[in-house]
Amino acid sequence: MNRIIPRITTLLLLTFFYAAAVNAQVADSTIVRLMKDKHIPTLGLAFVNKGKVAFSKVYGELNTGVSAPANTLFNVASITKTVTTMVTLCLVNSGEWDLDEPIYHYWTDPDVAADPRSKKLTTKNILTHQSGFPNWRWMKPSKKLAFEFEPGLKFQYSGEGMEYLRHALESKFHRSLEQLADSLIFEPLHMNDTHFIWNDRMLDHFAVAHNSKGEPLEIIKNSSPSAADQLKTTVADYDKFLIWIINGAGLSKALYRQMTSPLSRIKENKFIGLGWAVYPDLRREFGLSHSGIDPGVNTIVFVLPKSGRALLIFTNSDNGPQIYTDLVKIFLKEQGNAIIATEMRN
Repeated sequence: MNRIIPRITTLLLLTFFYAAAVNAQVADSTIVRLMKDKHIPTLGLAFVNKGKVAFSKVYGELNTGVSAPANTLFNVASITKTVTTMVTLCLVNSGEWDLDEPIYHYWTDPDVAADPRSKKLTTKNILTHQSGFPNWRWMKPSKKLAFEFEPGLKFQYSGEGMEYLRHALESKFHRSLEQLADSLIFEPLHMNDTHFIWNDRMLDHFAVAHNSKGEPLEIIKNSSPSAADQLKTTVADYDKFLIWIINGAGLSKALYRQMTSPLSRIKENKFIGLGWAVYPDLRREFGLSHSGIDPGVNTIVFVLPKSGRALLIFTNSDNGPQIYTDLVKIFLKEQGNAIIATEMRN
């Protein structure tokens, strides 16, 4: 999931974010230079402090000579799963969905219909990434979905699990994931520029993915929603989502506590809760996170609910993680250092 690479060569003037006396134009130029050095065409960066947006900006260009506007759309890759998670938890909160009910009551993938383990799979298994599925079936020689272990046995990250959940939700509610998200999240939060499905109207403000050499990649114009990938959103829209999460997302205290609890171990001091990675011990605080990785796309977000802080980093480049470490340390300070230390462990 989250990939924090070893620190890059400079912090330089980036500490301006906590030192108002430093010239912001100079600091901006430093970020632009770092982006140029690492061949990152576009960067979306936002920081929430005490539950309010303290900083939010898009850097770079969409095309040569064309500055990226504030409403630049990013493919956020696997951060898509955070929205699918919250759609599901909203339905659980309202009593319309059950975390522990077997999924087969609403959907069974034909590939696993004959496997008795399909009768045991629950939403909780999926959101804690304990479904027993691989990440993607197409990565397997057979190209078919199959259980690799008993659901609930251990952590194994799976996009297939989230897609399985999407089919079940759409089957029960007779609405697409996009329609469910619109009614439960996007419309109430006024996330007007967030979509699961591609539309050609996005072309003039979309951050096209780039490889490590800075070369643009083909746009994936998906015509159906994925629960695991390809959400298009802006920095401003996802800021609203992060503040909503900080404020409890309208969930009961018990359900929010379950979402943010360390339910399955990923590594030392890093677990999975319901749909979010959980750092249970960040020096007097706990943290949530999720990252996204697609060809030419790297994105990551962190939430520290106790202090009302959140950090968003969207990039349209294979090189995106090369600027994560400094930004995490600068914005999240002591807790950022603890996150980096956790991620550096095997």
